[in-house]
Amino acid sequence: MLPVFEKEHLFWLNQPVSYDIGAGGVRITTQPGTDLWQRTYYGFRNDNAPMLLVKTAEQYFSFTVRTDFDSKRRFDQCGVIVYQNSDNWLKASIEYENEVFQRLGSVVTNCGYSDWATTDIPAAERHMYYRLSRRGSDFCVESAQDGACYRQMRIAHLTEGANEIQVGIYACSPEQSSFEARFSEISFGPCQWQAHQ
Repeated sequence: MLPVFEKEHLFWLNQPVSYDIGAGGVRITTQPGTDLWQRTYYGFRNDNAPMLLVKTAEQYFSFTVRTDFDSKRRFDQCGVIVYQNSDNWLKASIEYENEVFQRLGSVVTNCGYSDWATTDIPAAERHMYYRLSRRGSDFCVESAQDGACYRQMRIAHLTEGANEIQVGIYACSPEQSSFEARFSEISFGPCQWQAHQ
């Protein structure tokens, strides 16, 4: 049975001070110093980004959401996430860099080590659709400006991604910043990531 992103099924990890869940979607106002990262390269560990999640054991589905944001400080970000625990998760988002460009990318964390794969996009872009598809412990993340023509960002495996997972949305501001992230057109549907032939 496909999960649903409805208020009675949702729960927070690191609940933000300011947020709203309504018929039109979800709004999160980030707080400074919030982030998700484990060890690699920078050496630090941070696990305090607000995440609004739903649990599901469904093995095949696609989760889609539109994000709108007014980020303005380095590393401000919002997007989709699968979060099992602090050492095992994946996220996809746009991270603000400067007035010229920002980074559309993804982080996969397995066994307590994070990576970061990105592509630069114009800083003027202020919305993005994401589609996160699951096939067992494997995941495909795609993005689209128009919500229709999705392009693959990444295929990844989660070491602890079998059975029940926690999937949803997140927003954070790793530096001394705050911005409003808005999530709409949130839905679960049949898996759009086809089996490999």
